[in-house]
Parts: sequence; C-alpha cells; structure tokens
Amino acid sequence: MPAPSAECRARGGRKGNRVMSVPAQRQAEPSVVLPEGGLTLLVIEDDPTGSLSVPAMAETTCSAGRPMRIRTARNLTEAERLLTDDVHCILLDLALPAVGLPEGAAVGPPEELAILRHVLRLAPRQAVLALTAEADAERAAEAVRVGAQDYLFRDELDGRVLSRAIRYAVERKRADLAQRQLTESRLRAQENARLERGLLPTPLLAGSGLRFAARYRPGRSRALLGGDFYDTVRTPDGTVHVMIGDVCGHGPDEAALGVELRIAWRALTFAGLCGDELLGTLQQVLEHERADEEIFATLCTVDIAPDGRSAGLCLAGHPAPLLVRPGSAPGLLPQEGGGPALGLLPQARWPHRRVELGDAWSLLLYTDGLIEGKVGAGARRLGQEGMTELVTRQVKEGLAGEELLDAVVAEVRALNGEELTDDLAVLLLGRGADAP
Repeated sequence: MPAPSAECRARGGRKGNRVMSVPAQRQAEPSVVLPEGGLTLLVIEDDPTGSLSVPAMAETTCSAGRPMRIRTARNLTEAERLLTDDVHCILLDLALPAVGLPEGAAVGPPEELAILRHVLRLAPRQAVLALTAEADAERAAEAVRVGAQDYLFRDELDGRVLSRAIRYAVERKRADLAQRQLTESRLRAQENARLERGLLPTPLLAGSGLRFAARYRPGRSRALLGGDFYDTVRTPDGTVHVMIGDVCGHGPDEAALGVELRIAWRALTFAGLCGDELLGTLQQVLEHERADEEIFATLCTVDIAPDGRSAGLCLAGHPAPLLVRPGSAPGLLPQEGGGPALGLLPQARWPHRRVELGDAWSLLLYTDGLIEGKVGAGARRLGQEGMTELVTRQVKEGLAGEELLDAVVAEVRALNGEELTDDLAVLLLGRGADAP
C-alpha cells in the first residue's frame, strides 16, 4: 500500500493551522533502506535562504545520526551543474522563475509545470518533491500526476516533515524504478520467447522414420536471443531436408535475420530448390535484409534420400556434420570443396556433394559455438577434432539420442570452465534401430 502523501501526513495531525504533537509510539519511522553514507538532497529554489533555511535543513538527520547532505541551486542552470549521480532527491519550488528552460519551452498554461517536467527529464532516477503554497493545492496534485513523488506545502514545512517526506519519496522512486524494470524485463522475455519460437521450429518429419533431437543455447549475455538457426522438413517425394546456420554477430538484429533465412529456406525447399540454386537465393535474401554489408551467415544443408541410405551435402563456410555409425569410429563428412559463407562473394557457388550414410546412422549438425569453447584455463579451443573425440567416447559409453546431445553440451560447457560466450545449436538426426 503506498505511503500517504505529505499533505495527508501533515493534515492528519493538524487542528486549524497548528501542527499537533503526536504520541511517540505513533511516530514510527518508515522502513526505508537508506544508503550507508546518508542521503543527498538538491534544493532548487530562487531564495534558499528565505523560508527554507539551509542550515536548519542541514540539521535534519536521515537515520542513525547520519546527516543529510544539502545542495542548493537558484535556477535550472545551477541545478544541472549540481545534479550528479549521488543525488537521491530533489526539492523543487514550483514557483521558480523559468530561467534555464530550453529555448521554446512553454511556461504558461497548460504548461505551467514546464519546469517540473524539465527536471523530471534531467533526473529520471532521482525522487522529486514539489514545493508549493497551500493555496495552490490543485497545482501540487497535478505535479504528482506529472511525475513528482510527492508535494509539500511551504507553510507546513519543518525538518521532521521534510526528513520523512524525502525518505518516503526516495523509497517510492526505488519501487517505481524496480517495477518499471520488472515490466520491461517481462516484455523483453515475451518478445524473446516469440523470437525463440521462430528460431526453434517444429520439425516436419512425419512419415520419414527418422529420429530428431535438438539443443539450442544462446550466448551468456543475450538472454533468449541468438543468431544460430536450424530447420528440418520432409518434402512430398520423401526426401528429408535439414539445415543449420549461424549469422555472424549476436543480438536481436542477427536473430531476426536468422529467422528470415530459416523461413526462406523452408519455403524454397518446398518449392523444389536445392543445392547451389537454393543457397544462391538465400544469399539474395540475406543481402536485402541485413542491416550492414559486413554481415554474413554460414550454412550447412543435408538432403537425405527417401531410402535414408545417402544424402547430398552443401557447405557455405560452415563446419561439416559428424557421422556416427555402429561399428565405425565417428567421422566428419567431407569438408573440402564447400563454398564461402553467404553474403561474402556476389557470384559464389556451392557444390552439392553426395555422401553414403548406410543402413543405421546418426548425423550430428552443429554451429561453431560447440567447437570454439576453450579447453581448460589456456587458450586452446576444443575444435572439430576435440569434439569428435568427445562424441566417440560418449558413444562408446552407450549414449544415444537426446542423452548424447545433453552429454555433449554439458561436457563442452564444463571444458570451457564457464558459460559459453557464443550461441550454440546442435541437431541429431538418426535412422535405424541400431543407430547411436
């Protein structure tokens, strides 16, 4: 429940125009967690030595004997100079002459609170108390609606009222900022979740007989956002198409571009494009949608034949998938002969290469976030060789499917010694009862 306004607190103990004494047991101090060094108050009034006596205010204590630091400014120009990060509260005289307002700012009705609005813009993180005459109660209430934490009547002001009002105002400002941050955080989470649903599509594999699993982790400082993307679909002819890619850079722009490329890939795949023609069209999409000409994307596409025994492979600057088969050591599909990343060369080509898979197999596709993590405290990276050894060991331990994916990601993170800084996406597609 919000604390009562200064007017209500003052009027609650008044009879006529006199301030009544309140029994000690009812004068409970607000439970406000104050800075260890006490509070700093900035007074903006054209006559700070008049009815508001600075020496008298300086005798006011915050709590536990800690003095309140007072700064005074006669106009907005002085106030801007004195307004630093260590100021916790501002006491603004609403009758202050309009000196120091930006040129063109309205000062008459309906902008009679232009000075207050200007101070609120200058001090978005500080509590603001409006000071006015009791006869101007309507204007004082409007000041609160505009954004002040509270208002004080000049003829009711004393050290005790001021001290309590400042502490209440500072606490309310903190609560307002915390609530605003919470609201913004929730909105970001909702937006990120919507974007994540675009980045992490539902695979369309009905009728293929293939097993599919995926893991996706954004970099440690980017919440749900990341530039990695993937997709898997089965076309009417029975071919299963799988793709994984990585937009350079991190953040919402790169993640949004990844979503666009994924959607374009799915549409073009269903339209019958593949190989060089498909990647060339995706490059055109990237060139038209990227925010900067330096942005590029790596991509790996695999088209698995309807019988599941062979596949076509295209690489656009992306690491080759890892093939795992029963009775054989895991090995990378051919890396050489691929083309450049999308967006680097205007007339690039991407050869389409056929590879044999066999009867039972698992295919691991990944982004470079899986292989660029560190190994121990040094600068050595895991790399494709280290990843192959890691997977080989875990397959020998009998891991397969989602258990294998979870173990791979967990060990990569453990070897790195801390959260991975790059986005990471890993897919595992398998065929056959004996497939790892």
